Amino acid sequence: MNPALDLAYRLVVLGLSVYWARKAWLGYVERKILFISDDWLDWSRWSRQEFDRDTMPIRYWMQMGGTAFGAVLCLVGAIIGWQPNG
Repeated sequence: MNPALDLAYRLVVLGLSVYWARKAWLGYVERKILFISDDWLDWSRWSRQEFDRDTMPIRYWMQMGGTAFGAVLCLVGAIIGWQPNG
C-alpha cells in the first residue's frame, strides 16, 4: 500500500471523527441536535429536523448515539489505518 494514501486516509477519517465528535458535544451542550437525512431523493423540510432533548428524548438520544458511534468508529479507523489485506 502506498504510504501517502494511508496518510491521506488517516487524515480524512480523523477529520470526520473530529466533526462528528464536535457535533455530538454541541448537541449535548445545547440540548438539541440537527438531523439531516442522507436520502438524495428526499430534500423536503422533513429531511432536516431538530430534535430537542426535552420534547423528543428518544429521537434525540438515538441521534446522539449514532453521532457518537460514528465519531468513535472514525477514530478507530484513523488509529488502525487502511489495511485492505490484513
